[in-house]
Formats: sequence, C-alpha cells, structure tokens
Amino acid sequence: MSLNLRRVVTGHDTKGRAVVKIDEISKNLVSARPGSTACVVWTSESFPVENTGDTDEGLRKTGTTLAKGTVFRVVEFAPGVAPRVHRTDSIDYAVVVSGEIDMELDDSVVHLQAGDVLVQRGTIHNWVNRGTAPCVIAFVLIDAKPVEIAGKTLHAQG
Repeated sequence: MSLNLRRVVTGHDTKGRAVVKIDEISKNLVSARPGSTACVVWTSESFPVENTGDTDEGLRKTGTTLAKGTVFRVVEFAPGVAPRVHRTDSIDYAVVVSGEIDMELDDSVVHLQAGDVLVQRGTIHNWVNRGTAPCVIAFVLIDAKPVEIAGKTLHAQG
C-alpha cells in the first residue's frame, strides 16, 4: 500500500484553547479490493456533528458509508484496479487530488483528472484507472435517503 497521507486533527485543551490533537502519517490503511488503498480520515455519527471529546473518530469501524453520519476517506486507485460496481445511500463530494480516472455510469463514462470535483448522488458507478499512474481521490460521504425513481427505491449495493 503506497498511500502516504498526513492527517492533522485539531481540538481543545483543558482550558479551551485550540490545539493539534493528531498529527501523523495515517496508519489505518485498508485494501478492500486489489489495486485500491483507502484511509478513513474522520467520521461522525450525528447531525449536528459533535466536536467535543478526544476520541479518534478516524478509527471508527465503518462500511462504505455510515448511517446518520459522515465519512471522510482518501482512496488511491492503482492502474488496473479491480472493478467494484456500487451505489451508496449517501451524497458524496469528491476531489481528484492527483492522477486521472474514469467513472463508469450505466451508459456513459466520465474522465476525471487532478483538480476536478464531483458530486455523486446515489448513482451506480465504478472507478477505472486506465492510466499508468495511481489516482488519489478525497471523498466526503454524507448519509442520504435512497434514491426513488417512479416509485422504485434504488438501494445501496456492491
């Protein structure tokens, strides 16, 4: 796993002063499929978000999304990453940090490159890196209701 991500998290000391609570190279890297490495930077479990406390919320166990919460994740997709066609019950904000990648939808492909931003609204999709360099994308996933089209609910899958 080659993802090298510095994670800086702020908080407060016992006198209420702003301080850095975590400053590290992330160790909680996981690979759910060949060619993909992910790091959960932070999570939350409620709205509004609770900013009090010292628990490292980046270590919370979570699936792709978190019911009634948020997930901030950075993912590195290697060239030739294994496919994973999926849909989430979330609205996802994504920023391509480096490299290039194709997002496959049902009947189209969108090519994204460093600096591009994406709002993923519960659509079925797949990430394909056809290039020669890794692609790094930062994602913020926020819990959302499943999409409903013509009375049919499109549930999370994959």
